[in-house]
Amino acid sequence: MERMIPLTIDGVKVEVPAGSTVLEAARIAKVNIPTLCFLKDVNETANCRVCVVDCGARALQAACVMPVSPNMVVRTNTPAVREARKMNLELILSNHEKKCLSCVRSQNCELQKLCLDLGVEDGERFAGARTEFAMDKTSPSIVRDNNKCILCRRCVGACANVQKVDVIGPVRRGFKTAIESPWNMHLAQMACINCGQCIVSCPVGALTEKDNTQEVWDALGDPTKHVVVQPAPAVRAALGEEFGLPMGTSVTGKMAAALRRLGFDRVFDTDFAADLTIMEEGTELIERITKGGVLPMITSCSPGWIKYCEHYYPEFIPNLSTCKSPHEMAGAMIKSYYAEKTGVNCRNIVVVSVMPCTAKKFEAKRPELSHNGMADVDVVITTRELARMIKEAGIDFANLPDEDFDRLMGQSSGAGVIFGATGGVMEAALRTAYELITGEELKDVNFTAVRGVEGIKEATVKIGEMDVNVAVCSSTGKASELLESVKRGEKQYHFIEVMGCPGGCVNGGGQPIVSSQIRNWVDVRAERAKALYDEDAGKPIRKSHENPEIKQIYDEYLGKPNSHKAHTLLHTTYEQRDIYI
Repeated sequence: MERMIPLTIDGVKVEVPAGSTVLEAARIAKVNIPTLCFLKDVNETANCRVCVVDCGARALQAACVMPVSPNMVVRTNTPAVREARKMNLELILSNHEKKCLSCVRSQNCELQKLCLDLGVEDGERFAGARTEFAMDKTSPSIVRDNNKCILCRRCVGACANVQKVDVIGPVRRGFKTAIESPWNMHLAQMACINCGQCIVSCPVGALTEKDNTQEVWDALGDPTKHVVVQPAPAVRAALGEEFGLPMGTSVTGKMAAALRRLGFDRVFDTDFAADLTIMEEGTELIERITKGGVLPMITSCSPGWIKYCEHYYPEFIPNLSTCKSPHEMAGAMIKSYYAEKTGVNCRNIVVVSVMPCTAKKFEAKRPELSHNGMADVDVVITTRELARMIKEAGIDFANLPDEDFDRLMGQSSGAGVIFGATGGVMEAALRTAYELITGEELKDVNFTAVRGVEGIKEATVKIGEMDVNVAVCSSTGKASELLESVKRGEKQYHFIEVMGCPGGCVNGGGQPIVSSQIRNWVDVRAERAKALYDEDAGKPIRKSHENPEIKQIYDEYLGKPNSHKAHTLLHTTYEQRDIYI
């Protein structure tokens, strides 16, 4: 039986499990303690000291790391506590670039909110010299502005502890301390995988995605361009948060309507291409299993994971599926099949992808992802960037009527929808692989064993007479753990799904940023994933191979999965990359 510890917080008596912190106990007591550097399971280092409380000791203690003890008496609202919190905020502000109006995080900045909540106006009490930094804009995905950095180290925790990439950290000492890459190198020179987990962990505007919205506006304003947009599955599960809708609200119809009002010539759906990916990837898996190919086969949908593999596990490159990611497949088909079908000059087509992922910006620039001298995808914007465009256009998103995607490449199955959640690609593949291998109808399409937000999930699935061993992992840190077990011979799988971000695309680096005050206690991954599974459950078609538009594209254009034409347009190659570039 779990041992419980009694204590009192601001006069409220509570009991909490042994090993709890004062911060956790305060939440049970319904007492709010402000935090800034603390990010549960990511960064628990007590750097900012904003959460200090009076525990009866000689000095104030950081609630985020202070363990409870029996009969402890905690006071969170004394004059000394309030003054210490204000002073710590003012010290942070004294070396912070206070250009809030021009900052992309204005009104969604944890430092800004804390200053408003605690009555800190300008931080001029400690005004003096301020360190100046040049912005790092070398990455195709991430912009780093250390003039806004508050040295909380949340980005460091995400990069090192969660993703196991570790390309940023504290350098120098004292007043000159900064969060940078070693040896004065830029992010683009490091083995950064562009996942953006540092961005969604940052409480301020020190890390942001590279903004490509002006390229989209320019294309939309050019009458010679035919601009086609495609949003990823996970975007619909989070976009509504930017407009005040509850977390986990699916906004598929409103999103399609908003994209049409922005002026795009065609509004297609990356979910369609997710179904296309399953046809190609599922066939590839079957061929590898039945013809002695390289196993385990590992998914290739996540560009952050792919780059991680190229840098850190190049020995597994032969295991990677050769399939392009869904939005790249869609781009290739838009500039070939769609162009030929409609008579639009493919060189006048601009393909815009709306992605939950900052790594997609890097992916779109890979030279392998092109055909006839044209990139498959021309511009990638994140969920956050789309929200800014909608707001700039004055569109009342929350009150838009639901609209559908354009036909030809806009219809999808439920299998395509769940690509945005960890385990979704695996489940979608199993739904199709089962029927392709056995020739029998799959009665229950729900493979619940691969669902959930756990970092690593395993299952053995019976397909006909065959036991198929599968694994699902999310975050490159968990991918490393899983691959090491495969290398040691401890695990044998046929198929592995890897998503670069914890929880999959619903928690991607381009998704709406949730403050730590919510993120520390609410599982954002599960809330957003539920929206996708609910949409899947409500779809009339839940298997990729039953999508009528998928059948049409093979009948009219590709022939069959893994055909020569399909390989030319829908498959790619990978390369080993150095750790330092």
